[in-house]
Amino acid sequence: MNEIANAKKTARPTAAPSDTEAPLLEMKGISKGFPGVQALDSVDFDLRRGEVHVLFGENGAGKSTLINVIAGTFPPDNGSFRFEGRDIRGLTPHQARIMGISPVFQEFSLVPDMTIEENLFLGREITTGGVLNSGAMMRRAKEVIEELGFHLDPKKKVRELSRAHQQMTEIAKALMGNVRLLILDEPTASLTEAETGRLFSLIDRLKHENVGIIYVSHRMREIKELADRITVLRDGKLIKTLDAEGVSENELVELMTGRKIDVLFPAINHAPGETMLDVKDLTLANRAVEGVDFFARAGEITGVAGLVGCGKSELVRAIYGLEPIESGHIKVGGEPYLHPAPARSLKHGICYFPSDRVVEGLALSRPIRENASMAALDLAQFARMRVLQRGSERRVIQEIVDKLRLRPPNIERIVANLSGGNRQKVMLARGLTRETKLFLFDEPTVGIDVGAKIEVYELMKQLVENGAAIVLVSSELPEVLHLSKRLYVMHRGRMVAELTGNDINEQAVLSSFFQDENQAETA
Repeated sequence: MNEIANAKKTARPTAAPSDTEAPLLEMKGISKGFPGVQALDSVDFDLRRGEVHVLFGENGAGKSTLINVIAGTFPPDNGSFRFEGRDIRGLTPHQARIMGISPVFQEFSLVPDMTIEENLFLGREITTGGVLNSGAMMRRAKEVIEELGFHLDPKKKVRELSRAHQQMTEIAKALMGNVRLLILDEPTASLTEAETGRLFSLIDRLKHENVGIIYVSHRMREIKELADRITVLRDGKLIKTLDAEGVSENELVELMTGRKIDVLFPAINHAPGETMLDVKDLTLANRAVEGVDFFARAGEITGVAGLVGCGKSELVRAIYGLEPIESGHIKVGGEPYLHPAPARSLKHGICYFPSDRVVEGLALSRPIRENASMAALDLAQFARMRVLQRGSERRVIQEIVDKLRLRPPNIERIVANLSGGNRQKVMLARGLTRETKLFLFDEPTVGIDVGAKIEVYELMKQLVENGAAIVLVSSELPEVLHLSKRLYVMHRGRMVAELTGNDINEQAVLSSFFQDENQAETA
């Protein structure tokens, strides 16, 4: 009998969790090293039934390594691992899934050319007499999706889905079997507020069904709302495990970084100069953006806020040349910019940093050096007569990497082996390899820790104070409120507000987010 059938016949226990009962998961002295890096150093960790245990730490602290050990992706070098009272050795991802350990990682494991249904059952297909039972799989897929409250069409191919819907598919896939331990790694990064609310309701339901949940997040609001306990890691070492109740945000940040952080957002000396970007009546072919006007000036940060799916990301992608434009006009530096394309944008002094580092931003299998220099190989300092000048390339990239404080600063290290924060720095390095006057940042701090965020903000401050123009697209409201000199708000593909000075405040932005609903209530 297949795993799905077993899962449907096995009821989850509903007894309330107890601090005195044996942990669902118990790990002692877990160590794991990779070439040049000690990712985990004698870490102790345990998870109780029916609790949310948050893993907290800077990028590179060892969180991803620990959850990969738990999921069977790779074995620990040392230490003991017990699950449901049994010693575990030689764990593989397949065995972990059969045991009820289901991970949902930041980097999706979906097959783009397969449907949602096919992805949900990949490796655990329902068969009857050796033949796929498509009807049973479709019924089960619909059941799971309906139970989760997600709006997904099982027949749709993954490549046609938004990132938010791909995230939902990953969560649905993780819950197909008899889940005993669920791992969620930054699960809300691509979800709207409503979708996040449904996920939190699901987590609450799973807790009452005695499922243990390991939750990785840098978002303080989520941690405060969900966590029962918090384990803080730093540089591969266990710093502290503490009860979530009563712990302050400042205490967590200090434990995470090893230092006090008084100011998250730097004071930026904005000195608005010439209009670097001027967009008039822009409409995209897919109607994600309609009739949009906005401009960005040198020497200031222009923010664009809005809920997920409002069109703000598509706007900057179109300016760079990644989304087809139906109508409208774009000027860069006062000159018309016709038919935008990435290569032409680079030559016009425009650099774009995508929100999805893995899919669009980086070549994970290549070293830091190649990722940082790939957008500047047409410049004489990198190539002459189409021959790469490796000495010059190494020197330039090493200087940039040192400036960004990427750790370790080995430019030959493969990007796939870097933490999320260091991957973001590699993308930023690319924008510093050539003369750039307009920087388009799309969700620049998604999935990175507080320390890395501060470094990204400091880079923005330096760029603006040196005369660059920055367009900052972000779903993180505090980010755009504190960093923007001027702030636009988008709603359903249109610009609905332009705020400056004291008008840049949370109430003004939120009222613009939900203006249609507000108008309906007063009608």
